[in-house]
Amino acid sequence: MRNARIFAVLAAVLYLSGCASGAKMGNMVYEGPVNTYDTALQSNVNVANVSGGEDTNPAWTSEIDNDAFAGALKQSLRKQGLLSGDGRYQLEALLLEVDQPMFGLDFKVTTHVKYILTDRKNNGAVVLNETVVAPYTATVGDAFVAIKRLRLANEGSGKANIQSLLEKLSELKIQPGDISLNQ
Repeated sequence: MRNARIFAVLAAVLYLSGCASGAKMGNMVYEGPVNTYDTALQSNVNVANVSGGEDTNPAWTSEIDNDAFAGALKQSLRKQGLLSGDGRYQLEALLLEVDQPMFGLDFKVTTHVKYILTDRKNNGAVVLNETVVAPYTATVGDAFVAIKRLRLANEGSGKANIQSLLEKLSELKIQPGDISLNQ
């Protein structure tokens, strides 16, 4: 009986505070300084596939869907001078997990995204295979309404994840027969 009351109160709070909306593509685009990349990557990366995201149920919680994340990833790569419609290097992104809180004042969301970059001209050789984990916290100061605060945390974590990927790509040194990360 007590659980039913708690659920009823939570449902009323959700109803009164509005509907959940998914992470917005434009808010996940990394717009920071342009990194330096190996010349082989410049204008030569194509986003082949983004999967693992979830659609937002307006009656429940904000999520990051595949289309929004793919759009943010493409825009970020474009701003860095890496995106190509049919590049030699194919990038896949798999949203493995999006850790979200259910309640709280500060919402910390952590995205776990596996990125695989392959070389189409070298029989699909794997150039990069990394799982990037990126947290972001949205506070009550960012948004008083919890549903919006969760969306902002999702977007911030998505953007931080893309930024970490770009940093990893900037560390790649591609030479004929020799692909490595600078350490």
